Amino acid sequence: MWKILLIGLMAVYISGCDFPTESMDKKFGEQNFNSAISLIELHKVRNGSYPQRLDELEFLGDWDAIWLSSVDYKKTKTGYNLFVTKGWMSEPELELSVRFKQGLGIEESNIIWVND
Repeated sequence: MWKILLIGLMAVYISGCDFPTESMDKKFGEQNFNSAISLIELHKVRNGSYPQRLDELEFLGDWDAIWLSSVDYKKTKTGYNLFVTKGWMSEPELELSVRFKQGLGIEESNIIWVND
């Protein structure tokens, strides 16, 4: 009984806390975006073309399901579009260097590309 009461009190306490979700959304969002690009580009190197869908990617780890559910991917004629839909809790607003996408097949994204 005490355990249930303690867990309930902790849940109420945590729910009242103001966690810095915006910074966590950015950290997780950037990690989700980078992980997706890494495996999408690796697929192209191995197979000669980008995958039609993300479920075609091979050799995924247990944690890869996190980013798979946090991005929207669409293959295009000459590359792909990739949108981050979730960071920690919600869709993050990310800024990355324009140099990051150099040499990649990414065409459209919700990333804000900035010059260094």
